[in-house]
Amino acid sequence: MLVATPALADVTVSPTTAYQGSGQNLTLRVTNDGDKPLHTITLKFRDDTPLAEAYPLSVPDWAPRITMRKISTALKTVHGDTTTTDVAASITWLAMPGKDLAPGKSADLSVAVGPLPTLSSIQLDVASTYADGKPGPALTPPTLTLTPDPTGEKAAHAHSINGGSGPAAGEQAAQEAQLFKNAIEEAERGPSVWSIGGWVVAGLALLGGAFVMWRSRHRADDESDSPVEDLPDEDPAEEKEPVTAGSGTSSKWAFKG
Repeated sequence: MLVATPALADVTVSPTTAYQGSGQNLTLRVTNDGDKPLHTITLKFRDDTPLAEAYPLSVPDWAPRITMRKISTALKTVHGDTTTTDVAASITWLAMPGKDLAPGKSADLSVAVGPLPTLSSIQLDVASTYADGKPGPALTPPTLTLTPDPTGEKAAHAHSINGGSGPAAGEQAAQEAQLFKNAIEEAERGPSVWSIGGWVVAGLALLGGAFVMWRSRHRADDESDSPVEDLPDEDPAEEKEPVTAGSGTSSKWAFKG
């Protein structure tokens, strides 16, 4: 008897190990071992291992989307002593038009996470869908091994996108993550009242300028069409000749009829 097995897609995580309590940039390499292109890839964070911060990093051909959820116990973030109860439930990458992950091809998707829990390991659940919205092939969840920091200090920063580390890199990663979060929130809210008002003012100014131009052109046309008074024609028979007054007076011109 032949038993059909589901098509699989291979998923690996890099790096494979990280320090507990640290911030880390992770790269998921997803290889499509199925027979149809994949349109979305979703990284799901388990309810029992929430992460205070998780932000997708820029990758070509894919547009990320974050789904948030509330937790009852606040978690410390990677930035100092601040805490949060809003955490990422999942991150979904959507393929740009014409960029679906073809069978046999791989995609590298990066995400900044932290602080990592004080556990020996966490699993990263990954799911996919086809272009028609149906579930894609089963994806084997990769495991991230966590170890205590040998220096005895918990890293309070995330690595930067270019692979650097330290406080400066952590600040850069935090700024990039905050900018991305703000962009997501702005997109979800839609255009603000101020932006709409700005467009209205710009439109009124444009209409006002067009009206002024129309009035100016209309006035110029009216002036060009108005009759011009004819000056009295001079009689060509009239001649000008000097008239001399008595002695001691100056000469002046007079018309002779």
